Amino acid sequence: MIATYVIVIGIFFIMIVLANTARIVPQKTVFIIERLGKYYATLEAGFHILIPFVDKVAYRHSMKEMVMDVPPQVCITKDNISVEVDGILYIQIVDPSKASYGVTNYEFATTQLAQTTMRSEIGKIELDRTFEEREKINMEIVAAVDKASLPWGIKVTRHEIKNITPPESIKGAMEKQMRAEREKRALIAESEGDKQAKINRADGDKQQAIALSEGEKMKRINEAEGRGQEIERIAMGTAKGIREIANAISEKGGSDAVNLRIAEQYLQEFGKLARLNNTMIIPSNLGDVAGMVASIGKVLTATRAPAAQESAVAASGPKPAAQQFPPPQRPA
Repeated sequence: MIATYVIVIGIFFIMIVLANTARIVPQKTVFIIERLGKYYATLEAGFHILIPFVDKVAYRHSMKEMVMDVPPQVCITKDNISVEVDGILYIQIVDPSKASYGVTNYEFATTQLAQTTMRSEIGKIELDRTFEEREKINMEIVAAVDKASLPWGIKVTRHEIKNITPPESIKGAMEKQMRAEREKRALIAESEGDKQAKINRADGDKQQAIALSEGEKMKRINEAEGRGQEIERIAMGTAKGIREIANAISEKGGSDAVNLRIAEQYLQEFGKLARLNNTMIIPSNLGDVAGMVASIGKVLTATRAPAAQESAVAASGPKPAAQQFPPPQRPA
């Protein structure tokens, strides 16, 4: 019976020795080993053998990135407004021995440090800017906590503010301010649109007036050119007709034809006097129509000679000014 108890105790003792001797460290985990109460080694992932009753596992640390909740706290802004702020802190152990012996509780220490830094940063800015400068506040908290936790073997990767909750009275005032700001922006946008519309309409009217004036200008230029060409062609036709008449008069029998034509027109115009007016003008020598025609024929003959002379001069070409226009004779 006693032998049975000894065997059981021996087996139990061997199991305890094996449990204290063999250690399996999981991945991303480290064990801090103390030998006789003093730091001895840091065991990483894998199988390890310890000396029973001499070596012991003092601390177990996870090398993964850890997420810690920063409890809500009341902070006072630069303009003396109390706001409730909370956040999330991301840390990672980079030196397990320092995390074990550098601080009693690194999680509590980093959380408290993040809270104090947050109060300090919130107190530097006004309430309106706290919502805009979250990124800056997070960066300042990360820099301050990371610097302070360096002797603890802790690396602060980032910090995020979750909520910034102002008092209810301040929230109502901020909502009114936001509503007024939005109405202001709406009025400004409406006025800008009305302004741009007026400018566009004015530009359209201006371009329309310019186009109309340009069209009227081109119309008048075209009409003027048309009238000029019309006058020029009429003048050329009249000149050509006059030259033909002059050539016809110069031919044989032309004078008789002219006298006959003058007599016909004379009788036609004389006959119109009775139809157009009650007053009838009668020439003093009504019976001497032939003499009158002869007198008109003499006038045409007298004017025909200078015209023929001018045509001859034009055909022969220009002469010197002294030959064309002799100097006038001084009276005696």
